[in-house]
Amino acid sequence: MWLRQVALVAHDLKPVVEQLGNVLGLKVAFNDPAVGMFGLVNAVMPVGDEFLEVVQPVKDDASASRYLHRRGGDAGYMVILQTGDALAERKRILGLGARKIAEHEGASVFTHFHPGDFGGVLTSVDSVTGVENWFDHDSDWPYAGRDWRKARNDISTGILAVTIQGRAPEALAARWAQLLDQPLREGARGPEIALRRGVIRFVEPVDADGTGVVGIDIAVADPQACLERARTVGVLVEGNAVRICGTSFELVRA
Repeated sequence: MWLRQVALVAHDLKPVVEQLGNVLGLKVAFNDPAVGMFGLVNAVMPVGDEFLEVVQPVKDDASASRYLHRRGGDAGYMVILQTGDALAERKRILGLGARKIAEHEGASVFTHFHPGDFGGVLTSVDSVTGVENWFDHDSDWPYAGRDWRKARNDISTGILAVTIQGRAPEALAARWAQLLDQPLREGARGPEIALRRGVIRFVEPVDADGTGVVGIDIAVADPQACLERARTVGVLVEGNAVRICGTSFELVRA
């Protein structure tokens, strides 16, 4: 599996996209009209070969609106994992008792699994139809549009890890490992799952809600330059991390 995309949710998409551009050099490759079916608008930005998405609910009954209320503001929202055969993964994960809330079969195959079965995190397992080598660095990713490669930059070069909080992180990590059929290991900060590309990390709660995505590790060419840009534009700096959209972005030298 590949940690291919992480989504943030915001009350207002535009200032979050501006901060990500000013600090991390990210550029919008695509605004996907398909997310309208979920009551959202979005912006998808390549981070090397992975993708960061920001979504904004535009309907009061959108699940993302309820999520914003539950988390108490802008926050990490969704984890999207790529695999070679999402249909097989769907069958296996459903067989373990997880519930699906959305599915699709077309240019991509995806299953959105109920957050209640993934510790409060909306999680999707996807594959891309007709791609011979899905693990290639330039492999197609329909959610980012056809021209996403032109929007890559040399400041931020990859998403290395996502951090998920939980009141019982060891048990949560073990459940994720079972659902994803991936090995569990003890990392420097606690239990984690090392995918073929990318890491999913589990930590004790850092806010009152106690669930959801709270951190993303980004590979950057010059962490200090990013931190200086953050200070210049008024983005909170926390050690080697910046806080954008209620999420801690740990800057790791590429």
